Amino acid sequence: MTDESLLNRAINTIRFLSADAVQQANSGHPGMPMGAAAMAYVLWTRHLRFNPKNPNWWDRDRFVLSGGHGSMLLYSLLHLTGYDVSLDDIKKFRQWESKTPGHPECFRTPGVEVTTGPLGQGFANCVGMAIAEAHLSAVFNRDEYKVVNHNIYGIVTDGDLMEGVSSEAASLAGHLRLGKIILMYDDNRISIDGSTDLTFSEDRGARFEAYDWHVQRIADGNDVDLVDSAISNAKKDPRPSLIICRTHIGFGLPKKQDSSKAHGEPPGEEELEGAKRNLGWPLQPRFFIPDDVLIHFRKAVKKGKTLESEWQSNYVAYTQKYPDLAEELRRRMKGELTSGWEDTLPTFPADAKGMATRVASGKVINALAVKIPELIGGSADLTTSNKSWIDGSPSFQAGALSGRNIHYGVREHAMGGAVNGMAAHGGVIPYAATFLMFSDYMRPAIRLSALSGHRSIWVFTHDSIGVGEDGPTHQPVEHLAALRAIPNLTVVRPGDANEVVETWRAAISNRKGPTLMALTRQNVPVLDRSKYAAATGLSRGAYVLADLGKDPEIVLIASGSELGIVVQAGEVLYSKGTAVRLVSFPSWELFRAQSQDYRDSVLPPKMKRRLVVEAGVAQGWEHWVGENARYLCIDRFGASAPAEVLFEKYGFTVENVVKRAQELLAE
Repeated sequence: MTDESLLNRAINTIRFLSADAVQQANSGHPGMPMGAAAMAYVLWTRHLRFNPKNPNWWDRDRFVLSGGHGSMLLYSLLHLTGYDVSLDDIKKFRQWESKTPGHPECFRTPGVEVTTGPLGQGFANCVGMAIAEAHLSAVFNRDEYKVVNHNIYGIVTDGDLMEGVSSEAASLAGHLRLGKIILMYDDNRISIDGSTDLTFSEDRGARFEAYDWHVQRIADGNDVDLVDSAISNAKKDPRPSLIICRTHIGFGLPKKQDSSKAHGEPPGEEELEGAKRNLGWPLQPRFFIPDDVLIHFRKAVKKGKTLESEWQSNYVAYTQKYPDLAEELRRRMKGELTSGWEDTLPTFPADAKGMATRVASGKVINALAVKIPELIGGSADLTTSNKSWIDGSPSFQAGALSGRNIHYGVREHAMGGAVNGMAAHGGVIPYAATFLMFSDYMRPAIRLSALSGHRSIWVFTHDSIGVGEDGPTHQPVEHLAALRAIPNLTVVRPGDANEVVETWRAAISNRKGPTLMALTRQNVPVLDRSKYAAATGLSRGAYVLADLGKDPEIVLIASGSELGIVVQAGEVLYSKGTAVRLVSFPSWELFRAQSQDYRDSVLPPKMKRRLVVEAGVAQGWEHWVGENARYLCIDRFGASAPAEVLFEKYGFTVENVVKRAQELLAE
């Protein structure tokens, strides 16, 4: 056991390392690190299994700071326990290109599992990580060998629990009985506007008990023995756990403790020194770490090495008894794809009646699932509409954790955060499906997937006014433009079934970030690829389908369901004596990645007459097609009517495309 003096000084080191960094930066959130330091200390020194010298050790416990504004709490722990986060990094908190940004970023700081910031997202990430852990445990563990066996810990805040995404995620986790989730609730009862009594008066514990969580209440979050005992109890319970720790924001600050002033502003020199006097801490030097405290924390290095070594020995024995399973787990741990996975991809024959691209996607998912067993996904209660079901696999449920089909229910917020958690965890390639309209509910998670470089796959169907009778509430028009605006998000709107194949090929191959596909509800023609260029051109974002005639006078450009329309219109124009270039343009991001020479070969500067046809707002297209281009797009909301009627009324017909092209040629 740690003696009382060393224990108190270790906790105060966390507090004041954090507060000093916030004060030096003159920016940040000191209140949470000062108030939650004791419970974080207990978790990190007595329960959390990790190896500071190998942050990516496979069977480590995961820790998520869902209240990402309290990032200095995490950075202090990372430095003290021996991660590659130096004291100089701490001193550069919130500064240019430092390892210690204002909110945790998994791509920047060793030991940070997920990028948190928008409250509640980290909570949902924990649920996704636990889904991945539970699934992999069911697939790979054997009675005598638990090669996948770790907990998902997190610290959540009042703000996290106010956000709707956490309610969705908690409900799902309770239903699935994800017992490896253990969340510590920093119940300081203060938000930016003041006491949480202003807005947050429900019994949070009772709410989580109703979600079928194991709930414990600790009256004093600074009582390390109570916290220690609660975590031990949580690990024994088969339900997800919430430990409600009553804490004091800005603990020790003479005037700001238990006030909103402690939340998001530096304490100030006088207040910081007052806190140090209150807690018996030296006023100088700043960033003080007692030698014996550092030795105490750095025991984590030796302990972590031992934990990983023990796991490795177990894995070696597992390899000898279950060589095929061990090799499969090794492949997944490394993130390698099975050899020949692309050989399973289908090719769709030309078909004028065609098929919906959502239907083609469902067929591709099932082809891939045969050779990529780590492919796992689900829908927000729209499985049959999204065509997202993996045949031959059960639903992922508490009694069937090896299942690869996840029923998220009508919980788009939680689904997005969970998919990011699964992607961050590794060992699975997750996808999520719903209507494109509902990407609005998922935008924080989509954005964070792009920021973090997660290999999340977003499958959105019903991508335009082609939704039909459901009307404008379900017909996305501005969504493609908004999603294309997110950096590092590859948005693809395939034009026929074979472009869907290439979309999935690109998504599975993309190791650097997320892929989002927008798919049709309605049938679209499957192009005759003996007549038009191969769909493999999709990998370059845009490509020339065909030049109809020599020296084309006009370029017709389309994505998605409008591609078949411009192909037919091009044929009509050519029959009337006009040379036409047909361009499929499914992905701006993939096209942007090409050389200027290639881009010019698709859209030569001399071909100035260009007509873009897409059933969405025109915003952004001018970057690719120039100011002299014309657009057949949608600048207003949709309406309730059959899809074919809407396309006619909005001008998405062969006849209207021909007319608009002729008008452009006449200018």
